[in-house]
Amino acid sequence: MEKNSHEPWSEIVFGSSDSRVSQSIRRAVLNGELRKLAPRLYTSNLKDTPERIIKHHLYHILGEFYPGAVLSHCTALDGGPSPEGTIILTYKYTKRIALPGLKIRLIKGEGAEEGDTLFMGKLFLASRERALLENLQFSRKRGNHTKTFPRAYIEEYLDKLCRNYGVEELNLIRDKARLLSKKMDLVKEFQILDSMISALQGTRETAILTTPMGLARAAMMPYENQRLELFAKLALALKGNQLSKSKISTVADDSVTNLAFFEAYFSNYIEGTEFEIDEAADIIFRGKLTPYRPEDAHDILGTFKIVSNIKEMQTVPKNHAELFELLKIRHAELLSARKEKEPGKFKRKLNRAGNTVFVHPDLVEGTLIKGFELYEMLKPGIARAIFMMFLIAEVHPFLDGNGRIARIMMNAELVNVGECRIIIPTVYREDYLSTLRRLSRDRDENPYIRMLQRAQDFTASIDFSDYKNAILQLQKCNAFLDSSEGKLVF
Repeated sequence: MEKNSHEPWSEIVFGSSDSRVSQSIRRAVLNGELRKLAPRLYTSNLKDTPERIIKHHLYHILGEFYPGAVLSHCTALDGGPSPEGTIILTYKYTKRIALPGLKIRLIKGEGAEEGDTLFMGKLFLASRERALLENLQFSRKRGNHTKTFPRAYIEEYLDKLCRNYGVEELNLIRDKARLLSKKMDLVKEFQILDSMISALQGTRETAILTTPMGLARAAMMPYENQRLELFAKLALALKGNQLSKSKISTVADDSVTNLAFFEAYFSNYIEGTEFEIDEAADIIFRGKLTPYRPEDAHDILGTFKIVSNIKEMQTVPKNHAELFELLKIRHAELLSARKEKEPGKFKRKLNRAGNTVFVHPDLVEGTLIKGFELYEMLKPGIARAIFMMFLIAEVHPFLDGNGRIARIMMNAELVNVGECRIIIPTVYREDYLSTLRRLSRDRDENPYIRMLQRAQDFTASIDFSDYKNAILQLQKCNAFLDSSEGKLVF
């Protein structure tokens, strides 16, 4: 039936072999109701660019033009156009088509197989196993166009699957791909896939692997690459930044004891273990463990025991094995009263804070090792302290207590070279957390570096030799206020 002139056109209109519909479309184009986007493709959207319209209706268009086609090869594996903007479809014939902002490559091949998923009504999405096998096919690159991803991409893809779902997922893929490869005559490709999976699991020679992450997993020490890139960015900034050396830290017994008290007090307050200052003094100096909050009292006491021990705080790791040992010993002391938090043991469950998901348990040791390599290139003192704090906070190697351990590790770097420690007072908590988030999420390291330098300057400005006098100075600086009640001044 011919379309009535008063009936609105859809945003996407397809050409028709029906002469009446074809004539109606032609009149609508002449009347300015429709415009042509490509052969047999029109739109009633007269405002947006053709590229934007096609992108919005992409799979509807492909389904109408090539019903039964399979989104395959690199398109199936990555879920969209190839890096050069090409959609790969396995279809009845081979052809290249250009649409505004998009290239389509049709490859003659098998239609939908068992495991392929019906997609948007008329298309199919290749199964993960099929996509992996297809991407391991030999492919000649013509100009900037190729139907497959490089071998390294497949290796990284498999590593990510293993990281997120475990080695069992790779075994499941291998079992399904073995059956599919015989049906689709992709046996050679399966042999490559099988070798890659076995190498990643450490059960076969690793010569087939090429990526640093793949080789690390084969060596049973996988790491998180995205976080490593972030650590590298921070390390380079610290290496190139002329960080001013702080005042030499005082070593008098009273000063160290009082400084350690406030360090433990504020570090726990940041994490929500909140006591009045007099309550904290009772716990630490007079051994009065609050009966209604015994675990919280043990937390602050455990922190104090570590940071008040000069020999302990002068100890920094010389290699990654010592890093692991220091972390575990200090964590065991810190959370000795919280057995459910597995004190002294790296986490076995994934943890998060808000929208931030920390490093997967399987990747903790590998990521710490790679991060320690970056730590070693920095000068001892403030640069290493700033880096170490973020490394531990971002990896989050334990179920709980990660922030406190990160700050302990940071200050040990400073005590080791006789520089002033860093205390984060309550009023500075939001500045501290916001710059950490900014570095973690936006990769902006400069506010984080400036924040810690200012906190060190603040700490150096307080005379900790007399407890009561230190209290008065901290009060004048607004140190005990909530961040919503004031700002740090000194």
